[in-house]
Amino acid sequence: MTENTQRATARTWIGLAVLVLPMLLIAIDGMVLVFALPAITTDLQPSGTEQLWILDIYSLMLAGLLITMSSLGDRIGRRRLLLIGAVGFAAASVLGALASAPWMLILARALLGVAGATIMPSTLSIIRNMFLDRNQRRTAMAVWAAMGSAGAAAGPIVGGWIIEAFSWHAAFLMNIPVMIILLALAPIFVPESANPMPGRIDVPSIALSLTGMVTLVYGVKTLAEGEQPLAALVTFVSGAVLLVLFVVRQLRIPNPMINVRLFRVRSFTGAVVVDLLSVFALVGALFALTQHLQLIAGLSTVQAALWMLPQAAVSAIAGFLAAALVKRIPASILVSAGGVITAAGFGMLLFLTPQTPPFVIAISLCLVGLGAGVGLTLTNDIIMSSVRPEHAGQAAAVSETAYEVGTALGTAVLGSILLGFYRTGLASHAPIGLPGTVLSAAEETLAAALAFTAELPGALGQALADAAVTSFTQALAWTGGLAALILTGVAIFAAIMLRGVSAQADLVKADH
Repeated sequence: MTENTQRATARTWIGLAVLVLPMLLIAIDGMVLVFALPAITTDLQPSGTEQLWILDIYSLMLAGLLITMSSLGDRIGRRRLLLIGAVGFAAASVLGALASAPWMLILARALLGVAGATIMPSTLSIIRNMFLDRNQRRTAMAVWAAMGSAGAAAGPIVGGWIIEAFSWHAAFLMNIPVMIILLALAPIFVPESANPMPGRIDVPSIALSLTGMVTLVYGVKTLAEGEQPLAALVTFVSGAVLLVLFVVRQLRIPNPMINVRLFRVRSFTGAVVVDLLSVFALVGALFALTQHLQLIAGLSTVQAALWMLPQAAVSAIAGFLAAALVKRIPASILVSAGGVITAAGFGMLLFLTPQTPPFVIAISLCLVGLGAGVGLTLTNDIIMSSVRPEHAGQAAAVSETAYEVGTALGTAVLGSILLGFYRTGLASHAPIGLPGTVLSAAEETLAAALAFTAELPGALGQALADAAVTSFTQALAWTGGLAALILTGVAIFAAIMLRGVSAQADLVKADH
């Protein structure tokens, strides 16, 4: 069964340009704060715990509220929710810029997470309703994904320039002009859409989805830190149990927030899992390779970001390439090929040495970006095409939740594996005569190890630096090899689960 394939007009494409503005901003915003944290720490002097909350509260609120906000958009109108979110994002940005104490900044970041949860799924579900023609929608999805890649790559450059030229306060103020443009143009170019028969709001479902997602993601982040493994494991399991209860409730109530029966459709489930694992690998790669460029290659933040720009360009081009090729080549083959290409990018890390020049890292990242760009464009299209336009909020919630969980797992799991390999290598390569307290501190991070080298006697300090750099490089190589194996499995999984997906017909049968 297919829906009316009304073609998009020039007005529709202008509407898309308006919609991707906040996506670009949110992607930049997420990277800017990482580089602003040293200046914030000097100014506000937050404790270690407060620093963690400043960084983490945004993603926790975002992940926890995606399902709820998507359901709310289905009920009150997605454009209306988008505009409410834009006002909230601007207001929270002002609060962040004016923060004079850590608690104020934590509150601002939390409110930004709430507002972000209204914006991200709203844009995706509105695109589903604006572009009814499958081919045009695929191109629109490529544009949407390209903005995310561009924002993530531009974040360090924009952040570094703003912080150097102005202050960390300006990193929040840059959000306001974009939100004003969105508020001015969206009512003109972006059509309203909603579910005509949404049903009542189910408060227990909201509570289960919010607490479940926040607890799960927090558990993942705490596990990655490794300081309280038992408490982190209990938190993670508690979140998983709450989400299972949420699923059980969705199966029992007449108007669920998310139609979990969609996961009975092979292609939908396959697309969601491929989405999650692709983001998992991509985020893990960026996290690890950024450290290599800065700490081992000795590049500045902006220089490292410039070497990562080609990856963003390749990822964006890959989305448009996928949208064109899928008209002739089955989606299962293209997504599977994307997984193989991404795996090849990670496989290059097996040959990494401390002397590896930055351009080799850039090539590896370009392969990862090419494969992920193809895969994410097509899987997002499959997910959004699996429901009727009036139920687009549900599909958008699933897609964005997969992205957020993949991001959390990519940083936590691959980061933990990298750290484990690094610690094992450093323990075996550490120079004789190194004090035990120094070794314990050096095992925490490569940055900590390199900081100690200046305090130790010449030969011992150089020996520690060599051991730390060698251990980290070997750890990165092993982590890259493991990620390559995972992505190879993703490629096989995609070939099986996405087999038979049509390039033209929407999968609205999944909505029943």
